[in-house]
Amino acid sequence: AVPRNYDPALHPFEVPREYTRALNATKLERVFAKPFLSSLDGHRDGVNCMAKHPKSLSTVLSGACDGEVKIWNLTKRQCVRTIQAHEGFVRGMCARFCGTSFFTVGDDKTVKQWKMESPEYGEEEEPIHTILGKTVYTGIDHHWKEAVFATCGHQVDIWDEQRTSPMCSLTWGFDSISSVKFNPIETYLLGSCASDRNIVLYDMRKSTPLKKVILNMRTNTLCWNPMEAFVFTAANEDYNLYTFDMRFLESPMTVHMDHVSAVLDVDYSPTGKEFVSASFDKSVRIFPVDKGHSREVYHTKRMQHVITVKWTSDNKYILCGSDEMNIRLWKANASEKLGVLAPREKAAMNYNQKLKEKFQYHPQIRRIAQHRHLPKSIFCQIKEQRIMREARRRKELNRRKHSKPGSMPFVSERKKHIVAVVK
Repeated sequence: AVPRNYDPALHPFEVPREYTRALNATKLERVFAKPFLSSLDGHRDGVNCMAKHPKSLSTVLSGACDGEVKIWNLTKRQCVRTIQAHEGFVRGMCARFCGTSFFTVGDDKTVKQWKMESPEYGEEEEPIHTILGKTVYTGIDHHWKEAVFATCGHQVDIWDEQRTSPMCSLTWGFDSISSVKFNPIETYLLGSCASDRNIVLYDMRKSTPLKKVILNMRTNTLCWNPMEAFVFTAANEDYNLYTFDMRFLESPMTVHMDHVSAVLDVDYSPTGKEFVSASFDKSVRIFPVDKGHSREVYHTKRMQHVITVKWTSDNKYILCGSDEMNIRLWKANASEKLGVLAPREKAAMNYNQKLKEKFQYHPQIRRIAQHRHLPKSIFCQIKEQRIMREARRRKELNRRKHSKPGSMPFVSERKKHIVAVVK
């Protein structure tokens, strides 16, 4: 006997109909997935760092390896101002929280503060302040609410904007620190990554570091979640990203594995639910915070090693700067329609979205939704790494099988990469 609900409002073939609609919606989503919008070219050397304007959505700043800084207008997709800021690389840049000025650090051991507005007619392009340091600074970040900024090099220095010497210097026995970031919520907290595989957390109110976690390989940079004060994600040399809760550094909350080369940069979306990562393998990936694998991968034939990446403050676009002198603008949601939507379009979109969520685990729909075309190099490397992982797993199983029971404990994937936590 076939169970049947005789309620006239319910159609007997409702689920098969919805399934077909969900399948079509998923196929159409892949058909319309055209994430690449435009490329901003004008730099004469590789793009090394970028910064977002805190108040203006259409303004973005970029620094190159020849010491040049450019300010871009994203709506016109053109460069509005060029500054020869440093001799050698521009190592880091950040905008002041009010958006009136920005800071750059370079290989010439200087920290410079520049006006955001272009100089008047006849006025020369000069920095407001220049601080001459003793060593090369490798990164800079500004406090989210006060006139304070932090630089990193062979130690973390915290500066007042009005003074030419640091208010305090924090160090915990290491050689060079590659990046430093202020927490956007608990604004007195900082995190830094050092080249001896450490991630160190500091409190500005104390003059000593809080604690550090040592990983198997070097961390290139980290980014704090703008919605959850304790959470940060670290981009590592071992092709993975690690999302930590700073209260429990013994093991990461999630290990994000998909890249096939060192991860060079990471940036959170303003919603705090996703982040974007840039890698040496010439691709950009978008990860949900709580998932181990990426939902999206972006690449073009011309794009070389991606060095820096930013998620715009309206949650709609992603910017990435790479070795071959271009900044590329992508949609954060690959198949999203840009422009004004009619009410019927909006309703249809929401309906299709709900259908896709309802049937997302059906094999056919899941296969279509997850399939991505990859460049041959990445495809082959993924295959190779899968074989290597499988071999390691088999070796471990055989060892466990032939050793004394309990002598080889199981180590979870999360704990494998952590060496120690020091407080």
